[in-house]
Amino acid sequence: MATNITWHPSLSRDERTQLRHQAGLTIWLTGLSASGKSTIATALEQHLLHQGLNAYRLDGDNIRFGLNKNLGFSQDDRVENIRRIGEVAKLFADSCTIAVTSFISPYRADRDLARTLHSETAQGSIDKPIPFIEVWIDCPVEECEKRDPKGLYKKAREGIIKDFTGISAPYEEPLKPELHIRSDKESTEESVARITKYLVENGYIPSAGKTSS
Repeated sequence: MATNITWHPSLSRDERTQLRHQAGLTIWLTGLSASGKSTIATALEQHLLHQGLNAYRLDGDNIRFGLNKNLGFSQDDRVENIRRIGEVAKLFADSCTIAVTSFISPYRADRDLARTLHSETAQGSIDKPIPFIEVWIDCPVEECEKRDPKGLYKKAREGIIKDFTGISAPYEEPLKPELHIRSDKESTEESVARITKYLVENGYIPSAGKTSS
């Protein structure tokens, strides 16, 4: 890190929350390729927006078209990919937006780092840690292979794609996620309803029809 930089404080998160009438947080969806992460994340974002809440989806593929287009899929690049998106999600959440991320994020240490980033505050800040909700979109690899909308599992089996999570690279299952969703047994609508219920019950968002104006 450069030494000739200085942190410039802005509004506190409490002040921003009062002005925006909404608190920010990050909902981190993790799971195998084709497990349903992006589908659920898209539906969740739309649901939150229809409730009058500010939400933005950060998708694993989309981010690699821009911010992380210089990264591949080696272990080091995967680590950097998740570190960057952890930082970006934190910025969105700090702005009182609900950041909905959908990344494979196969390594526990990387997901733990993203969580830790949300618990850190700027030097001299009185802000509280930003809520970080880990949601495991659990789907057996056999079912993911059946879906395989991009044909990635087939290419991985043929050796065309190297270091493919679930086939030739590991996926470390979350040990204590806030939510565990079986996308092979639950519909997208049911999954979104479960996440929304968790957010309401824990005071992160108001119940339907009770958003602030």
